[in-house]
Amino acid sequence: MAKGNIGVTSDNIFPVIKKFLYSDHEIFLRELISNAVDATQKLKTLASVGEFKGELGDTKVRVIIDKNKKTLTVQDHGIGMTADEVDRYINQIAFSGAEEFVNKYKDKTEAIIGHFGLGFYSAFMVSDKVEIFSQSYLPDSKAVHWSCSGDPEYTMEDTIKSERGTDIVLHINSEFEQYLEDATIEGLLRKYCKFLPVEIAFGKKKEWKDGKEVDLDEDNVINDTNPAWTRKPAELKEEDYKNFYHELYPMQMEEPLFHIHLNVDYPFHLTGILYFPKIKSNLDVHRNKIQLYCNQVFVTDEVENIVPEYLTLLHGVIDSPDIPLNVSRSYLQSDNNVKKISGHITKKVADKLAEMYKNDKEDFEKKWDDIKLFILFGMLSDEKFYERAIGFALLKNIEGKYATLEEYKSQIKDAQTDKDGNLVVLYTQDSDANYTYIERAKAKGYDVLLMDGELDVHAMSQFEQKNEKLRFVRVDSDIIENLIRKEEAAKDNYSDEQKEGLRKAFEAILPQDKKLNYYVSFEAAATDALPVFLTQNEFMRRMKEMSAHQQGMSFYGQMPDQYNLVLNTSHPQIQSLIAKMTSEEVEEVVDKPAEEGKEPVKETVKKTVYTLAGEEEKLHQLVDIALLASGQLKGEALAKFVNRSVDLLV
Repeated sequence: MAKGNIGVTSDNIFPVIKKFLYSDHEIFLRELISNAVDATQKLKTLASVGEFKGELGDTKVRVIIDKNKKTLTVQDHGIGMTADEVDRYINQIAFSGAEEFVNKYKDKTEAIIGHFGLGFYSAFMVSDKVEIFSQSYLPDSKAVHWSCSGDPEYTMEDTIKSERGTDIVLHINSEFEQYLEDATIEGLLRKYCKFLPVEIAFGKKKEWKDGKEVDLDEDNVINDTNPAWTRKPAELKEEDYKNFYHELYPMQMEEPLFHIHLNVDYPFHLTGILYFPKIKSNLDVHRNKIQLYCNQVFVTDEVENIVPEYLTLLHGVIDSPDIPLNVSRSYLQSDNNVKKISGHITKKVADKLAEMYKNDKEDFEKKWDDIKLFILFGMLSDEKFYERAIGFALLKNIEGKYATLEEYKSQIKDAQTDKDGNLVVLYTQDSDANYTYIERAKAKGYDVLLMDGELDVHAMSQFEQKNEKLRFVRVDSDIIENLIRKEEAAKDNYSDEQKEGLRKAFEAILPQDKKLNYYVSFEAAATDALPVFLTQNEFMRRMKEMSAHQQGMSFYGQMPDQYNLVLNTSHPQIQSLIAKMTSEEVEEVVDKPAEEGKEPVKETVKKTVYTLAGEEEKLHQLVDIALLASGQLKGEALAKFVNRSVDLLV
């Protein structure tokens, strides 16, 4: 028996491994399985080049639980280790056997997962003691037994082992006995090892018989050793892609809209399949659905550092050995390769969308509502993606007709260019609520877009910034004559005093709400327009809507909604009210402008004051009509309006 100290520079290496190197205890199983797969792949490589001439036999990696002994064993029938190799690869921490092997057989080797030589030591996070029983594939080599209890001291001796390969036996610490439960281990195997290239067996398949679950003779193989992303696109049918999607997301009932197969060999290695799910609202609900693998070993589903944030709305798999990971393979590190890979994925996604739009515009339009949120998010987040996507990003009008921004600008430029040369795009967020305003716009020959998406307000602002003399205005933000001003505004013949009197009369009966502010204004609109109607300032409303999704804009979100109650001075009803107003001369004391060097003095002036009395019921009716036309008349106010309308019929 040999004794010695593991070759480390500090006695504190094990506390460091347990506390800092591996953030999640559960990844010990991933690391041990990866090493076992490595050993198996190495043997297959040696066999392929003629350096191993024996029978490969059963190459499954097996995971075995013994609850009585409180052990968890990872067993492989791979290359095995001699005593010298155990000394080099186990006793000398961070000497990577996989790296040495790849360098020697770089033109022949299959995927070798290990890279840092530290994965084995993750076993000590959950174990009081770890043992290795290994028999090398080399002829006449002796089996070796290695044992360590979580400190730098180990024992190593010859032993007898009937089969080639390595058994790693973990004596599980009482604090971590959940790793002796079948359900826990199977869950971890399916999470981390579901697509490893060597079969992973955990127990036997089961079936119900005579009211109880019994084991069958067939191994319970956890993984798919040849997942779709490792195969060439020419080998796969559409059904294969859909089946793989449901293999990734067994609880996902909906089919993906389409997919992108990634397959790059230079200047980096990248494979994978990205799926477009239906994305209608809520930017966060679909995140963390792209799974990152390194040589078919699951690493993480938090891939914000490897793909742009908007791409995290997609589903699927990315696999690359060139993505730099930290030593424990638990999180990503950033370097130029990451930027290159991220840029390539972005370009592939944009190219796929552009191809779909070019080849089948009608089908692309059918998918638009389900992918719109993703595309707008990408355009807002990434300037390069905007430049690619502006050619296939669609606008939809209230009739359900689609067009790109350039196509739409061309369609409306004759009718919707104002007197100052601004192209005005009218839109609504609710066709029913804005019905009256939309009908007024249509009567003028104008088109109205439906912009009811979660990011539409942000997108409109971006379009305006990038297109000079282009304005988006909601169809209810002003009277239609003002939205697209073709000529100077018409004027009425009423005095400021008359308007002030009528303003006060309306203000007295307006609803009182801390969350709403109403301002009475006057416009000489068309005679067939409503006598009173509501408008809402485009800028303030847009700022409030954007504040819901953008940090630093909470100031706007806290402000009350502001509306203009516009009195149409061209309408007979308003003219009738003005005609019924009474006036009187009153004296008022005001400050007279002071001459230079002298104190201000008071003076008495006469002014005409107009008032309106006895018309409260009619004023209420006119205000409620305006509120009703804007979808704001509800509850008690609506009931009063109905009753008042009935009374007026009598």
